[in-house]
Amino acid sequence: MSHHNTALHQLLKPLSRHDFEALAKQHHSGQKLRSVTRWDQFLGMLLSQLSGHQSLRDIETNLHRQSHKLYHLGGKPITKSSLSRLNEKQPHELYQALFNKLLQRFNYQPGQHQFRFKNPLYSLDASLIGLSLKLFPWAHTQSNKAALKLHVGLNHGTMIPEFVALGDGRESELIPGRAFDFPKGSIVACDKGYIDYGWYKSLTDKGVYFVTRLRPNAVYKVVERREIPVNSGVTSDQVIQLNSQHALKRGTPLLRRVGYRDSNTGKHYVFLTNHFDLSAKTIAAIYKDRWQIEIFFKIIKQNLKIKSFLGTTKNAMMTQIWIAMCAYLLVAYARYVSKTKLAISRIIRILQLSLFERRSLIELLSPPLPPDKKSEPQTWLAF
Repeated sequence: MSHHNTALHQLLKPLSRHDFEALAKQHHSGQKLRSVTRWDQFLGMLLSQLSGHQSLRDIETNLHRQSHKLYHLGGKPITKSSLSRLNEKQPHELYQALFNKLLQRFNYQPGQHQFRFKNPLYSLDASLIGLSLKLFPWAHTQSNKAALKLHVGLNHGTMIPEFVALGDGRESELIPGRAFDFPKGSIVACDKGYIDYGWYKSLTDKGVYFVTRLRPNAVYKVVERREIPVNSGVTSDQVIQLNSQHALKRGTPLLRRVGYRDSNTGKHYVFLTNHFDLSAKTIAAIYKDRWQIEIFFKIIKQNLKIKSFLGTTKNAMMTQIWIAMCAYLLVAYARYVSKTKLAISRIIRILQLSLFERRSLIELLSPPLPPDKKSEPQTWLAF
């Protein structure tokens, strides 16, 4: 029987310990750590994300139970007081930098979305993480609530969040959205929360395409009417010029207006894009596929710990969320390497029960084959 390291050890293979220690030295505050390390903190918090532990005491207990297996990971058990102190005091920027480091490695992995065109396809959106105002007064929003906002640019080919930013609940989606540097030739699908005529011009100048919804009260003139395919659901396909004073001042280029009626719901949608070569029906399908980012938010909120927190300070919360994003990347990479068709949420549930099992990760994530009916005794009796 071949020997295997634990599933957690295999999951961490893409992460270079040398790179981690270099980042830990760069993002350090205060005196030198003696009894515990940032690696111990990372292992404890990662274990919390993947195993669903709800408290610092649960993490401490589990780490002590698995101390003989942590040795092979280069870590050791950490007390709940030490873990709490590191979460509150040591800069969370370490794990933000670690996420970006992992992302650089994973970006070389090929992916394929459902469309025929070769352009990379992204969805851009933000999701609120609701908080208690009594526990997190520093996260106060204008509506007398507390919240953080997670901004994500999701690659549809790999289901990996290639662009991530964390902001307070009062921040507009546009601010981090404009800061994301999407690659030339990519297509970005976003909702009406990202309407910005200046940004449309900037994306067009960079060679980045977008698909969004047209504002109902938008002022424009029709420059060209294009042919509409029969029985396609498309109600209009026009080249327009946004000619409001606001749009003209920002140099908004000629854009394409596509009207589409959903045959299932009967709802009518009007889309705006700077892509003139794809069919009008494909433009509507791209916006519909933006639902992938809603699935992503659902996965991380239901399977990772980004709604209940182990600390109340901003640094502790940021630490926990960035480690959750690192956990998602590691699971997504394991899914790619194993070539499994299991959903990421299913893989996380499998790992919850198998983190310290000494089995091949590929074998663990491969669903069992259905039994061969010809080998069943009932079949023999039939003959």
